Amino acid sequence: MSANTIYIGYNFTVTPVQPATEILIAELGNAGFESFVENETGVQAYIQKELWNESILEDIFILDSEEFTITFTFEEIEQVNWNEEWEKNFSPISVDGRCSVRAPFHEKNDDQYDIVIEPKMSFGTGHHETTHMMIQHLLDHELKDKKVLDMGCGTGVLAILSEMKGAQPIDAIDIDNWCYLNTQENIERNNCHHITAIQGDASILKGRNYDVIIANINRNILLNDMKQYASCLGANGDLFLSGFYIEDLEIIKESCANNGLTYVKHFIRNNWVAAYFKK
Repeated sequence: MSANTIYIGYNFTVTPVQPATEILIAELGNAGFESFVENETGVQAYIQKELWNESILEDIFILDSEEFTITFTFEEIEQVNWNEEWEKNFSPISVDGRCSVRAPFHEKNDDQYDIVIEPKMSFGTGHHETTHMMIQHLLDHELKDKKVLDMGCGTGVLAILSEMKGAQPIDAIDIDNWCYLNTQENIERNNCHHITAIQGDASILKGRNYDVIIANINRNILLNDMKQYASCLGANGDLFLSGFYIEDLEIIKESCANNGLTYVKHFIRNNWVAAYFKK
């Protein structure tokens, strides 16, 4: 975002916050919004005034959903230093004292795995419960020379950790163009050489085969694509799933069982779940 451009800023209050906020951000991005700051009650979204009009939200379908309650206010904002705003809203994290996720302007700590990302509009900084737990699963898992798929890769943080733990080759796939581009940037930023970023959905998985599949998306997409994940997973392969709540775990288990996948264990964090299955 340009520091000298006038923006229209929206403050969305979302109930329940997830997965509605993720869907809202995706729709707003398609409508021309270019920066987002998530918070405990929803998200702040910004669009250049010259690209804005009073009917900008007419095609944002989630606003009419009966599943969620979304309210908003908006105002004109001038000459904000967006780099400073971004820095204020992204603090470094450490997962189990073993893996740090930080921005280039943060100091390196002593964690074994040090991941440097600039998330921009992409999902996956480690702050969200699902990313945090998926990092925990990967830290506990042997990945050396394993062929890995990071499905719905967001920033690419899980693919990057996989390479740091010795996995290769790795496919990092996301349907969103911004995530695809951001993953490419973060691959280079972390000097990774075995990750291929791909824009697309599960339909491009046909004919591919993996030892490990990571999918941090949402319940409906996981259920829809489970058969494809199972068919791409090699014998004794490992599947890590997140992006859903504890009340959805049983239906996820059922879908996995129907596709020849055996439940191993799960982590839970603030009602979010990250589960591990084996073929």
